[in-house]
Amino acid sequence: MAEGKPEEMRFDADTQESEGRRKLRSWLNKSLRVSMTDGRTLIGVFLCTDRDKNVILGSCQEYIQDPDSTSGDDPRVLGLAMVPGHHILKIEYDDITANQIM
Repeated sequence: MAEGKPEEMRFDADTQESEGRRKLRSWLNKSLRVSMTDGRTLIGVFLCTDRDKNVILGSCQEYIQDPDSTSGDDPRVLGLAMVPGHHILKIEYDDITANQIM
């Protein structure tokens, strides 16, 4: 292995980072709404993901029906939740919950 100066081995993370990674990074610690294949909706703070598209949500709540609906049961508090990637239909920024938290 050739020895080089540490400066030569570094790379600029901003230029090497893909658009997808930048998007994921912008979602960190933001409130997200995850729609699942079984009809449930999870709302929580996006903490991390992995190569298998699994998602970790903190302060997570589970809704059996649409969380924007005025009727229905209260959400079930899950706390920290791992959502398997193959069960995720849609992920969106949840500005309604984010505004309630602030």
